[in-house]
Amino acid sequence: MSGSTEDPALANRLQASLGRLPGEHPLRQALNDEVHARPFEPMVAPARISHIAVLTGEQMASQERAHLARLCAHFDVAPPPPEATQVMIDMGGFALRWERHTEFSTYGFILEGPFGEAFADPVIRRVPPDWLETIPGQTIVAIHVAVEARGGPRYGASEASALLGALPGGNAAAGSMMSSGAAAAWTDFTIGPDGFSRILVQDYEMGPRRTGRLVRRLLEMETYRMMALLAFPLARDAGPALTKVGEEISNITTALATGQDSRDDRALLDELTRLAAEVERIGARVAYRLGAAKAYTALVAQRIEELREARLEGLQTLGEFMNRRFLPAMRTCTSVQQRLEGLAARVARTSELLRTRVDVQLEAQNRDLLQSMNRRAMMQLRLQETVEGLSVVAISYYAAGLLGYAMKGLKSTPWGAGLPVSPELVVGAAIPVIFLLVWGGVRGMRRRMTRDVEKDDL
Repeated sequence: MSGSTEDPALANRLQASLGRLPGEHPLRQALNDEVHARPFEPMVAPARISHIAVLTGEQMASQERAHLARLCAHFDVAPPPPEATQVMIDMGGFALRWERHTEFSTYGFILEGPFGEAFADPVIRRVPPDWLETIPGQTIVAIHVAVEARGGPRYGASEASALLGALPGGNAAAGSMMSSGAAAAWTDFTIGPDGFSRILVQDYEMGPRRTGRLVRRLLEMETYRMMALLAFPLARDAGPALTKVGEEISNITTALATGQDSRDDRALLDELTRLAAEVERIGARVAYRLGAAKAYTALVAQRIEELREARLEGLQTLGEFMNRRFLPAMRTCTSVQQRLEGLAARVARTSELLRTRVDVQLEAQNRDLLQSMNRRAMMQLRLQETVEGLSVVAISYYAAGLLGYAMKGLKSTPWGAGLPVSPELVVGAAIPVIFLLVWGGVRGMRRRMTRDVEKDDL
């Protein structure tokens, strides 16, 4: 391409154009660099690799970097930067590739150059034993890879098995042509007496970049396979507990449908609450690993597809091995995850059904209670009206008595002695008036109280 950024005029124009960009997002560079993370390093055959993956969790990054710095100090090379998550370090006699993942880290020890027997002198022997034994974490994968240069004899199944060190009666080797026929690879997926499994690769017509990609895909396939299988024991152990929970939910559902259970609704609801807690407990124990297994399984399938396998006579391909041995275990994990989700939904539906029945019963009880309260209110109203009538009579009686005393007192005074009307006659004539006035006053008072109560209710 003519012209380059070394041209001052072009560089100035580019800088000017960058100056017109809006403010840059703080994550732009990190997001752009993510697509370049964990590149395929070129590898020249013949070569040997010792690959180790250790479970570290998410809290041991600082310990790993400190441990890696000790190895660098041993070989008198500069340690990686503190923020690094993957590095390639030349240790002098070999190269080290370290990668930090979410819950595991990998160490790849690479040595290019001719060798005799494929696995007689693995690269890992060049690492100080005390450093190797104290790597933070727990080993989950350990593999020796031997990449033979082109031009050698093409192995058959028996020769490859012998080179892999397969034990009599052990697993048969799996292998295939790869990279559209540019290489072949074999492995028996067996951990040897030294704790390492083995992969043998023959380079037919690959260049350094294709060799690096092929080796990396094989190692990632094995690493992700083992990480995915971490979920299988948990899924297998959870199966009986989920079966028991399912049977108990079915019993409760049957009891709700037939009404044959002697337990009351409160007891059934308590039992459902216990079952819901049990499902959550099982889910909390296995959910993370099942979700991780699903992601790792997808990565394994992707790596197998990228190998572009072709059959070798008398051998099953790596993809066929995975389909027969690995995928059934992952289907078990998927089944357990689906059962967990289904049981949680069943518990929720059964609880809702039981709560609905309890709500209907409560509504019926509330209706009966309201009817009882209405009857009592009517009785109280009638009693109140009776008392109100008696009160009117009593008040009228006392008012008439007071009027009688007043008339008698008035009759006894000098200026009232000449009145032609007797007090008894006045009281008798006033009784209806007094009664009406008292009755009207009581009724008015009750109406005002009723209005005040209605206002308070509003």
